[in-house]
Amino acid sequence: MPAELETTPGRITLRGALTARRLGPLWPRAVRAAGEAAGSALEIELSGVERLDSSGAALILAMERRHGGEVRISGASTQAAPLLAQLRAVAPAQAPVRAKPAKRPPLFAGLRTKIAFFGDTLLALAALPAQLRMLRRADFWRIAERAGQQALLLVLVLGFLIGMILAFQSAVPMRQFGADLYVADLVTLALCRELGPLLVAVILAGRTGSAYAAELGTMQVNDEIAALTTMGVNPATMLVLPRIGAAMLVMPALTVAMDAAGLAGMATVLAAFGYPLSAIATHIAINGAAGDFLQGLGKGLVFAAAVALIGCRAGLTANGGPRAVGEAATAAVVGGIVATVVLDGIFAVITYRLHL
Repeated sequence: MPAELETTPGRITLRGALTARRLGPLWPRAVRAAGEAAGSALEIELSGVERLDSSGAALILAMERRHGGEVRISGASTQAAPLLAQLRAVAPAQAPVRAKPAKRPPLFAGLRTKIAFFGDTLLALAALPAQLRMLRRADFWRIAERAGQQALLLVLVLGFLIGMILAFQSAVPMRQFGADLYVADLVTLALCRELGPLLVAVILAGRTGSAYAAELGTMQVNDEIAALTTMGVNPATMLVLPRIGAAMLVMPALTVAMDAAGLAGMATVLAAFGYPLSAIATHIAINGAAGDFLQGLGKGLVFAAAVALIGCRAGLTANGGPRAVGEAATAAVVGGIVATVVLDGIFAVITYRLHL
């Protein structure tokens, strides 16, 4: 006899053979009927059941769980009762329903991951003397070459144009007061203290930070990072620290190149206005204090470390396939530029408060 189901308020009656061969069409109907009876006591009548195997007992247990309340079994045969008891004893406990965590604001999304990555990098730096064998010198110089030498031409061109633009825009209003020669003082101070390291950091974020994120993101998507971890190699030591060191190594040279190119662009404009190069050089020497120049180099080192760290973090946390590589590169550029501007603002407040 095929398995049959009859429902009445507060009662479900099962008849026929509750075996694996007969339960296919009946299973979803029986479980759904038990769920519809939730909220009140339910009786499952088994007096009309001719045969019951483990599949039939599993159906009854599924009905009990779907109902979630008080369920009473009636009419069970001497064969069915011990089978149901045995199945209940070995069945896993129903996992409690967990409340969905509150959705975090986008500003704080991934904040824990970022802090953990920063901490892992600091720990890797502290343990570096004992793990120098993991650093590959050839890779370090290759990374430094890409970050520095290949960006030098762009830095020189951009610096020269920025110097010309600053000189033009400053000379127009200052000429009204006959002080256009002091454009040399203004541009020198702006380049050495602020614009030089800031613009180089933006270039690093666009070129080097995105390159770090794309390279490490590809390794993450292809499970190469997981393979290094399995072999006992710390990715922060082997991959992150060399890139941070390379960025910090080339940053002072690129900053000096940016300053020199900017001053050359400014001198070109002032020379076109009729001022001799000797007078321009004198103003640069008088106002180009060593403290301002060193202050710019110091800020540049911090900017480079932040850009490299953000680029590496974006790459190592990429997941979800090839699309994640592009998203990691975008996050590295945006994060690097934002971090550079924020750090520059912090430095401005500190130098103002310390009267530097």
